[in-house]
Amino acid sequence: MHCERRIISGELHYPRIPPEYWQARLAMARAMGLNAVSTYMFWNCHEQRPGTFDFTGPYDVAAFIRLAQTQELDVIVRPGPYVCAEWEYGGLPAWLLKNGKLAVRSLDERYTDPVRRWLFRLGEELHPYLRSRGGPIVAVQLENEYGAYGSDTAYLLWLQETLREAGFTGVPFYTIDQPSDLARGSLSALPIAVTFAPGDPGVQFEVLRKLRPDGPLLCGEYWAGWFDHWGEPHARLDDALQTADLDWMLAAGVSVNIYMFHGGTNFGFWNGANAFEPSPYQPTTTSYDYQAALDEAGRPTQKYAAFRECITRNTGNAPPAVPATPELIGFAPFSLDRYAPLPDLLGPSVESERLMTMEELDQAFGFILYRMSVDARARTLLHIEGVRDYATIMLDGRTVAHLDRRLNETDALLPAGSQNATLDILVENCGQINYGPAFSDDCKGIIGEVSIDGRTPARWKIFSLAFDTFPDVPWRRERTRGPALYGGTLHLETPGDAFFDVTDIGKGVLWINGRNAGRCWNIGPQTCLYVPGVWLRPGDNDVAVFDVFDRAESPRIAAGWSATVPMRAQSSTKPYRAE
Repeated sequence: MHCERRIISGELHYPRIPPEYWQARLAMARAMGLNAVSTYMFWNCHEQRPGTFDFTGPYDVAAFIRLAQTQELDVIVRPGPYVCAEWEYGGLPAWLLKNGKLAVRSLDERYTDPVRRWLFRLGEELHPYLRSRGGPIVAVQLENEYGAYGSDTAYLLWLQETLREAGFTGVPFYTIDQPSDLARGSLSALPIAVTFAPGDPGVQFEVLRKLRPDGPLLCGEYWAGWFDHWGEPHARLDDALQTADLDWMLAAGVSVNIYMFHGGTNFGFWNGANAFEPSPYQPTTTSYDYQAALDEAGRPTQKYAAFRECITRNTGNAPPAVPATPELIGFAPFSLDRYAPLPDLLGPSVESERLMTMEELDQAFGFILYRMSVDARARTLLHIEGVRDYATIMLDGRTVAHLDRRLNETDALLPAGSQNATLDILVENCGQINYGPAFSDDCKGIIGEVSIDGRTPARWKIFSLAFDTFPDVPWRRERTRGPALYGGTLHLETPGDAFFDVTDIGKGVLWINGRNAGRCWNIGPQTCLYVPGVWLRPGDNDVAVFDVFDRAESPRIAAGWSATVPMRAQSSTKPYRAE
């Protein structure tokens, strides 16, 4: 990241923003005084099937970079292949796990061969935009916080040479790590960028200076905010402290990348998860607002105003005027009164004498259902090893228990039933781990043994319920109990950006006009889902929710104001409004 001018950058990620809004978000970055933006390249978005690449729509990263150039913003690209980012499997494709445990982020050929294919295809998209070719890309990051994972210099050298062969030439490479990992994850010939949270930037740079006495001072990620996990308190950081830290770095002439400038949204199933003791699993919420300077809906906050003033004061450069941002729309609460039970959503099954993971069935996202017949004339103890990540247990269609990986739950007592009862275990992939000791081997479904009163079942029917696209099923009006899809209609005169208050949903997924807006879970802290106005239309809009919880009544959806604060309690925070 050692470029011809001091970098004052902000991080934002193209898949977390509707492409129709890229121009507006980049204009807001320029108006805050930034002269660059930084983004990861998300391999698993672009190669969802081995050898088949997608660089269209929300994955058209070349278009994103061209738009940055129109705003006179330099671009820092971070191609990974591992990116962390609180993103599904840290940006690696789930299909890497199909044939068993793999030594990722290493010189294992089962890993390096697909990485090489990915980087060469990415190079075709990006090398026309390198600064050496007149484009805005001024630096390329090598791997991502590798020192927290390993210390194989040979792997880093291989990755550097592969990027060069893929066309990334004429621009500097750099490595990036937290202070304690700088030596493990670096190469002697490359600049190092340090990452850290608010506090005392001088202390962090002292560690970097000891390792690189004459090198540039680079902050590759200054964490100006934080993300949320389901079932944990909403993260909050001190904006005044962050502004003071930024002021210190700019006064010291440091190049800095604010992570995040605009967090955006983990639409669909793209959220990741952490896994550290004592918690075995911490799935990230759909919202990636990050308490960033630009909020999830693209509105400037008070932090935006403070950072803008700080940058202007330290550089002496007056930024462009802050563009206006559209207001959120509201709507009257409405019910999802159409119904499709779980059996209507199931396709053909795979019969197997053993449990199979999602990855073995070429499934990356969604749910998987394991079915068998059991003698349930007496109460029995069901034991499941390795629920990944949330199981709904049903006996003859009736929900009898839930098992949550976050809580290390493994056992459920099954009530008495019939001699040939149908036992269904519906397992949700709540996001593959992107950071932590369990990162490299997080297959989904059930990965261990299942026993009933100590006996191991011998045959299973397995159904994939990936929800790759919205299911085309007939709606019903009459209801039964158990997991189900619910549908309703929202009528709008004028569409616009909105937050949908989903506090009436138990645990599930929300679709708007067939698009997956993300996950809902009544344990919080997220209470509302952001829905871009470009997903809505004048007139009737189709809204649907898949809820794994048993419901006595149809769910209702109301208008909200932000990810964690419903509209009825919107007094806690107000966005910054430019004069």
